[in-house]
Amino acid sequence: MRLLISFTALFASISLLQLSSGAIGPLDVLSGLQEGFSTAQIGLLGSAHFLGFFIGCWWAPRLMGNVGHSRAFAAFAAAGAIGAIAHPLFVNPLAWAALRVMTGLCVAGCYTVIEAWMQAKLTNQNRGRVMASYRVVDTVASAMAQLMIGALAPASYVSYNLLAILCCACLFPLTLTKLKQPDMPKAPRLRPLKTLMTSPLGAAGVIVAGVSGASFRMVGPIYGGEIGLTAQQIGYFLASVLVGGALAQFPVGFLADKFDRRKVLIGISALGIGASALLAGANPSTFVQVALLAALFGAFTYPVFSVSTAHANDFASAENMVELNASLMFLYGIGAIFSPLLSSILIAYFGPSALFIFIAVAHVFLVGFGLYRMLVREPRLHKSRYTYMPRTSFTIAKLIGRGKR
Repeated sequence: MRLLISFTALFASISLLQLSSGAIGPLDVLSGLQEGFSTAQIGLLGSAHFLGFFIGCWWAPRLMGNVGHSRAFAAFAAAGAIGAIAHPLFVNPLAWAALRVMTGLCVAGCYTVIEAWMQAKLTNQNRGRVMASYRVVDTVASAMAQLMIGALAPASYVSYNLLAILCCACLFPLTLTKLKQPDMPKAPRLRPLKTLMTSPLGAAGVIVAGVSGASFRMVGPIYGGEIGLTAQQIGYFLASVLVGGALAQFPVGFLADKFDRRKVLIGISALGIGASALLAGANPSTFVQVALLAALFGAFTYPVFSVSTAHANDFASAENMVELNASLMFLYGIGAIFSPLLSSILIAYFGPSALFIFIAVAHVFLVGFGLYRMLVREPRLHKSRYTYMPRTSFTIAKLIGRGKR
């Protein structure tokens, strides 16, 4: 019973954190447009978020080792609350970029603390149920955060204050628990060059996943506004991608376990190119059509990260998987840092369809590179078990406990 209460507290903290952090990105886009920011300046905010996320993933295990789980969580949550509530005080794109570094730091740091805490409580008997619940809670809260956009007034102190309150509220469930804090986790080593040599296609796949996922999350609201969607419709548009991506994990996972994962990766990436092309030419007057295309886009692009990590893990020993997946998250962060700024600049010059053309070009590269790798390397006969990999922290692989078949 005490273990159930412990997990419930962690899930409550995750939900409140996701409601706050998931809504601030699209709110910044709508607020920035209202304040007269250029599309490039708004893209800079998205890149700043992922820069903070990257720093948080690296720093969080070290901070936990110095001050403990609860204090580290409180520090990261405070950074996120300050990053949200200070927006109306400094209406300037560079100031907002600095604040978004703080919110990205908050997300990565808090997720690292929570996942390290969960890892200490998991056993082989409860791992599957707990991880399934964790993914559902995270996905539902993320989708709800997108839907909040229709109710949050852009460039409003009240809106940012509400997000700051939600971020502060995530402190209560975790910091007030009476359960003993777990032992300090060991910070994973980052060896991206070794990962590139171990699985070039897996590394390329996570970079492309970072490019497409970050571009859509941070610049997608600009696309929605440019084609004439209302704030509420933008929320549904963003949530459709999340739902499509979550639902596709099951059939894609089945295919990735049954067939050559390179073929599956090439196949979904090729379908992602098609969905991107359809969205680039979508008729904004038919919102249902746009939302359905967004769901297809999510279904074909979001599993790229999990298939790529599963493929990379096929070439790693059991003792090196945590290190490998931490390096894959590092490579994902590299793609995610630069792509929002670049895609927003392209929109400024070529219009909203440039976002999905940019994403399609990234997947064209992945398809071509995947075909090349199939010519120079034999398929792996013994596979690791496919698992949906959330892009939350460097420690997520410890939670999942991926193993060889």
